[in-house]
Amino acid sequence: MPLTDNIIRSAKPADRIRKIADEKGLYLLVHPNGSKYWRLKYHHMKAEKMLALGVYPEVSLKAARDKRDEARRMLADGIDPSEARKTAKLRALQMAEDSFEAIAMEWAKRHLAARSESHRTRVIRRLEREVFPFLGSKPIASITAPDILAVLRKIETRGVLDTAHRTQQTIGTVIRYAIATGRASADPTAALRGALPAYKSGHMAAPADDPAAIGGILRAFDAFKGGLVVSVAVRLLPLLFCRPGELRTMRWEQIDTDAAQWRYTVSKTHSEHIVPLSRQALALLDEIRPLTGHMPGGWVFIGGRSPMRAMSENAINAAYRRMGIDTRQELTGHGWRAVARTFLHERLDYDPAVIEHQLAHAVPDALGSSYNRTKFLDKRKVMMQEWADYLDKLKTGAEIIPLRA
Repeated sequence: MPLTDNIIRSAKPADRIRKIADEKGLYLLVHPNGSKYWRLKYHHMKAEKMLALGVYPEVSLKAARDKRDEARRMLADGIDPSEARKTAKLRALQMAEDSFEAIAMEWAKRHLAARSESHRTRVIRRLEREVFPFLGSKPIASITAPDILAVLRKIETRGVLDTAHRTQQTIGTVIRYAIATGRASADPTAALRGALPAYKSGHMAAPADDPAAIGGILRAFDAFKGGLVVSVAVRLLPLLFCRPGELRTMRWEQIDTDAAQWRYTVSKTHSEHIVPLSRQALALLDEIRPLTGHMPGGWVFIGGRSPMRAMSENAINAAYRRMGIDTRQELTGHGWRAVARTFLHERLDYDPAVIEHQLAHAVPDALGSSYNRTKFLDKRKVMMQEWADYLDKLKTGAEIIPLRA
């Protein structure tokens, strides 16, 4: 007698598994705990087999019969439904392993390991936000140029053309990695050349050569009402003009107060760098030491949510915006490097080679050495103190006379 929903609902569990037949090989197993499982008995190549079709009531009586009929059609074509299901699972697993998201994360793990933490975070966040929701689950070999262009157009319509170009570049890099590892055969991003409007990148926002503007900004920094961690970071960055990511990951163990030096590894070149610390810089470190100097994480600038993490990479620019500073047009944390480079050379008359070494840029010399952490160290120590004194004068509005002859 064929099953009905009433018969299934009223089927009571027993001490052992009960088997209630439907028709054409379909039956229901009722377990002692009350669970009810659909099964199909069939024969293939003279062998008796069983196929699981789901659990009642998630799989209704009608759905179970539909699955049974589909399996019988496969048997009529000489296909074993159990083997077909295994093959489909393997294919789905293979597609998941070869999906854009899986390969992108594999690429990131291998090729971004040597990059700075902030760079890795930016690239992965961009993929997670801009690409994975649309292309992440697709097999990478099946992704076409129109698929990619649709993603890029979504970004372009938000007015962030730079992000669109960077996303296109990253997608192409991931696909070329898939080609190299045998999981794709062509790079569709090559066909997108010219599809996006050209983007002309600019320098980080910074006052080009305006002492009065710099003085006003420094006074705003002193009046900043934020927390001590961000306040000290905001005031220390102009004195050191390092990369903001290097400042926010400063550790107490890197500070030698006796030698008045900060030693750390440059994020871009992975070389050791020495920053002479002026009296003003040491005073700021003394200001924050009672708050963070004893914490187990070792960070000078701790995160807002956990002292075991460094300050957020957006904290400095966010503070600028709170002070009314336009980080697109007026100044960014990174912009202090341009300010120092210009002012130190044109107003304090320092040799560009000395400045470039302090900026931790590779500076070729006669011996072919691209960078030497101790080169010009005595001159740089004098320069960093004079720079701090110069900023104090700008802040107080004192008259500044260029030293250039």
